[in-house]
Amino acid sequence: MTLSTLRPVAKQSAENQATDSLRNYILSGAVAPGARLTEIALAEQMGVARATLRTGLHRLASEGILVQIPYTGWQVAELTANDVWELWTLRGSLESLAAKLAAESEEPTVRDSIARAYAHLLAACAEGDMRKISEQDIALHRAIIDGARHTRLQRQYQLVEQQVRLYIITCNTQVADGPLDIIEQHRPLADALLAGDGEKAAREAWRHNEQEGERFAAWLRQAAPADGTVPG
Repeated sequence: MTLSTLRPVAKQSAENQATDSLRNYILSGAVAPGARLTEIALAEQMGVARATLRTGLHRLASEGILVQIPYTGWQVAELTANDVWELWTLRGSLESLAAKLAAESEEPTVRDSIARAYAHLLAACAEGDMRKISEQDIALHRAIIDGARHTRLQRQYQLVEQQVRLYIITCNTQVADGPLDIIEQHRPLADALLAGDGEKAAREAWRHNEQEGERFAAWLRQAAPADGTVPG
């Protein structure tokens, strides 16, 4: 037996841990878009130095889910109707291609992964916990992206992935009509993927993003203040 191929286990830095904890907190839906975050309170709650916390805050700002307000502090990013349009059209393009490639893949593990992710979404919807539903919603879309086996596509998706997570969580909690609505949003896409119909999967991926994106944008225009941001 040889141990030459084993790699040392790398400990995660305090900055990375703080970033992950903050990201999960924000994207859990525990704080509303536009909510202000105070460095002192966060650092005390997390038990880290403010410099460590500030590194995490800057990283999340670069991901597009936090905004730094000069001389004031930080706030969770708010989505405007135009933000929603940009995100759904970009997602629609990337996910449409990914769905086609994933559906046509000859690797059994691709379909198994998508089927498992869809089953988890259905189970979460049966429980009715919107936080879990949103997590599994995101996981299904991630499984489609991964199933494409297209590294450049994956890299492009990663650039906006955290904004997409914020988008999905906000849309599910504020716009969707409950678990059954979310199931029906995804059923045609999942059916096409699991049937191996690449052309239909591509169309359904675009249609899903278009319909829910336009619905989300319409809700924003109706419910939001004059600047079009999500109500806090």
